[in-house]
Amino acid sequence: MDRFRNYDIAFSGLKTGKHDFKFEINQAFFDLFETEQEFFKPKINVNVLLDKHTTFLEFYIDVSGTVQLICDISNDEFSENIENDLKVLVKFGEEYDDSNEDIITIPQKDSEFNIANLVYETVVLSIPMKKVAPSVRDNDEYEKLLEKYSPKPIEEETEESTDPRWEALKKLKDNN
Repeated sequence: MDRFRNYDIAFSGLKTGKHDFKFEINQAFFDLFETEQEFFKPKINVNVLLDKHTTFLEFYIDVSGTVQLICDISNDEFSENIENDLKVLVKFGEEYDDSNEDIITIPQKDSEFNIANLVYETVVLSIPMKKVAPSVRDNDEYEKLLEKYSPKPIEEETEESTDPRWEALKKLKDNN
């Protein structure tokens, strides 16, 4: 965890109230996670607002910036603006527990909280699933391809299709 030390927020010496922290993250930050990424050359600003209460902490994490992506259709490199935010409540307990995505429990003896994983997740979740370059998006051919290969809605049958065997039974019923 020492490699993430730059992303610790020490809260023990802070007064109750709101405190701002700012980080600029780039490729070196993402290299700390040793995972394969879908983007490169990130230039991201992270604004963290810590609202310290006597019994818990509230973190508001706001990320915005640009990343380079590879278009899924044309394989062209393009720049994508990203923006996302996250609110996390940190409470004190016996041991660390992050099983609830909105509430993290940290040991009472802790005096700082590391936001690196939260920032990483917030950035990764802001990357679009379908990466389409603006040059492709603005192209009429792309629109035609979307129309051609997009799933069509299922049309409901307007006429009742009846099995001919039921027709014979229906006639018998109507005669009685």
